[in-house]
Amino acid sequence: MAWGVPPQPQSSRVQALYELCKRSFPSPSAAGAASSSPPPADVIRSITSLMDTITPADVGLRDYNLEDDRGHGFFDSNLLRGSGRLPRWARPIKYLHIYSCDAFSIAIFCLPTSSVIPLHDHPGMTVLSKILYGSMHVKSYDWIEPTVLASSQPARLAKLHTDDVRTAPCPTSILYPQSGGNLHCFTSVSSCAVLDVLAPPYNADAGRLCTYFHDYPFSSLSAAGRKRLAGNPDNYAWLEAINTGVNVHMQTGMYTGPTVQELQT
Repeated sequence: MAWGVPPQPQSSRVQALYELCKRSFPSPSAAGAASSSPPPADVIRSITSLMDTITPADVGLRDYNLEDDRGHGFFDSNLLRGSGRLPRWARPIKYLHIYSCDAFSIAIFCLPTSSVIPLHDHPGMTVLSKILYGSMHVKSYDWIEPTVLASSQPARLAKLHTDDVRTAPCPTSILYPQSGGNLHCFTSVSSCAVLDVLAPPYNADAGRLCTYFHDYPFSSLSAAGRKRLAGNPDNYAWLEAINTGVNVHMQTGMYTGPTVQELQT
């Protein structure tokens, strides 16, 4: 190192994740018709390998007692000052924005114990999720193709992909536009946080709307026409879009981790 030249700060893992995503995910307009196709396998491997190394401290979250959400950065201090421990019904899911562009977004969801993100889809999107701390139950589905509809109500047949509890540390999970559990719901077993990369992110103008669903057991409805299922019927469900508003107790929190330094293009 030359004399008189200050050392360059070490790049954060958040910055590394941003730069890797920037190189890996083209904007949907540039990608054209291929924009709904999943990224190449080597791209997914590179990003998941990096995400697997990210810890709560890397994104400004500190380790804490999983049964107590007081005083850990993502809850507003004025709200908590003098109030003691909040009742669980009063604790919102916190959304921490890190970065977004038309090609991808990076964010964190902090879920108090027993909170729920209802069943929803990710149209034309690839999503990488890393549980930073805690445990959550994940239930996910993929649509049956070709489309199978119920005979008595507007529900569509899907196959169960995942129904288990994931506890940190665990590998980064990936869902794709048509596989990997593109429709999923989360229920926090303990306080937990999830780092998400969406590529591309939701965009109503581009037709990527988030739709919520009810799921019904396969035996509760019948198919319009004959449909033979492969395997256990319990591995299938009917999903019906919810056309009314869905009340998710979520608020935007303050991200306190390393800021992203945007690359000049």
